[in-house]
Amino acid sequence: MRLKSVPVFILAALFAVAALPLFAQSSPSAVRGGWPLMFGGGYSSINMDWGHGADGNPRIVNGVTAWLDWYGVPLFPKGLGIEVEGEHVNWNQPTMPVGLERLRIDAGLAGPVYRVRYDQRFDFYVKAMAGFGSIDFPPVGYYSHDTRTIWAPGGGADVRAWRNFWVRADYEYQFWPQMFGPNALNPHGYTLGLVYDFSDLHRRY
Repeated sequence: MRLKSVPVFILAALFAVAALPLFAQSSPSAVRGGWPLMFGGGYSSINMDWGHGADGNPRIVNGVTAWLDWYGVPLFPKGLGIEVEGEHVNWNQPTMPVGLERLRIDAGLAGPVYRVRYDQRFDFYVKAMAGFGSIDFPPVGYYSHDTRTIWAPGGGADVRAWRNFWVRADYEYQFWPQMFGPNALNPHGYTLGLVYDFSDLHRRY
């Protein structure tokens, strides 16, 4: 699974949501409403769980992650929603030894997310994701690519930056089962990004 268009899609979407407050100014500011959605993306730094370099540091590959959180599920308690996530990790791979430049992950995940808001400025959340992953790695004979079902617990925090924009710090720990035998591969790392909260679209500030 190749997601080469993901970075362009994320940038276009962020520009689109950034323009929404301009149009919202023509709506009555006292009206509360909007959609129970949060959408955004960020820059990811992922420990590929592929040994360590000569300096002793883990091998890190960078990329982008996009999120769509929906909190309008009928009968769900307040704070419980569903998150859909797309991940593309394919930048700044190590170049030595030869073959490590192939390290790459593309993934599409979804699962429940539970959020608690504190003081209207801070959100804290936990999530349990599962989905489909595609990975490239240094060749073992002719074997250098694999796909499989993966799962990934995680969590993080959102901090209100301005109006409906929130800065997000997200952590995720992935399980790729039975890679190279019975053991799991566990890429894990952080994403720092920006999300837009559509549920407060007409909120007065």
